[in-house]
Amino acid sequence: MQNNPVIIISRTDSIGDVVLTLPMAGIIKQFLPQSNIIFLGRNYTKDVIALSEHVDEFVSYDDILKLNPNEQIDTIKKLNATHIIHVFPVKEIAQLAKKAGIAHRIGTTNRLWHWFTCNVRIKLSRKNSDLHEAQLNTKLLAPIGIHKDFSIEELATNYGFTKVPTLEKTHLNLIDKTKINVILHPKSKGSAREWGLDNFSKLITQLDKTTHQIYISGTQQEGELVKDLIAKHPEVINLTGKLSLQQFIAFINHCDVLIAASTGPLHIASALGKKAIGLFAPMRPIHPGRWKPIGVKANYLVLNKDCSDCRKTMNCHCIREIKMMDVINVIDK
Repeated sequence: MQNNPVIIISRTDSIGDVVLTLPMAGIIKQFLPQSNIIFLGRNYTKDVIALSEHVDEFVSYDDILKLNPNEQIDTIKKLNATHIIHVFPVKEIAQLAKKAGIAHRIGTTNRLWHWFTCNVRIKLSRKNSDLHEAQLNTKLLAPIGIHKDFSIEELATNYGFTKVPTLEKTHLNLIDKTKINVILHPKSKGSAREWGLDNFSKLITQLDKTTHQIYISGTQQEGELVKDLIAKHPEVINLTGKLSLQQFIAFINHCDVLIAASTGPLHIASALGKKAIGLFAPMRPIHPGRWKPIGVKANYLVLNKDCSDCRKTMNCHCIREIKMMDVINVIDK
């Protein structure tokens, strides 16, 4: 390993996946402090990647896609990368890295195109592994000399989320410093099984309003899906569609608790050291063993049962049967 490697971490999928990849940057900096880390991601994840002090540069794959093939190659060449780690495999990125002449191109053996584009291949199967997603990511660090098995607790200390944006005063005024500030994020944009709006409604009813301030978060489109829930509980502050991602991150940082299914906001909250409570279905590969939030105050709830009868539907009674009082007990624990 050379003294000052320039390492591209390529992960161009969703926000939650990106959050769980960022501890890799902290680990690389820990073992190779002189390294320069570039994160290749999508524009919608840029504000999340910007939180980490361990990432030296963000490169937009969306911007690269706007270029012609020769310009794409030149853009990657100008990064002077010595290594690229294909955490989320994308055939076109793997081909581009090879054409750009990156010396060490790291991928897994279970993608056919990696046999033609990557010159360092790791045998890694995620689907049937008992390891957490963030732990699986670290297995790709072996070719740069990092062979350690990392615990969940160790990963939680490697986010490096020190560059949290300032919360604008208008939004800051919504925070009640005399209460426990709880964000409920009911929807998942179809990326996860959901607890159900009826359960969130019961939770709102049961939480003591003298000690808890409750917020509902989500995109503008999700706001339409939960409008009846919001109308039913006028004491709850509606954040849906009202905050940019950057400001939502800042808002989470000022709150105490966030409750959600396996979504990006859940993982952001856990990385920020908040009490992130994940609600999961007991089914591989979406179970908490693979996707639970990782953080110093993170927690999760899942039924101890077989969820095979729900496998072919998003209408999962196994997650909906998580008891509302169990959620309250975790909030107040």
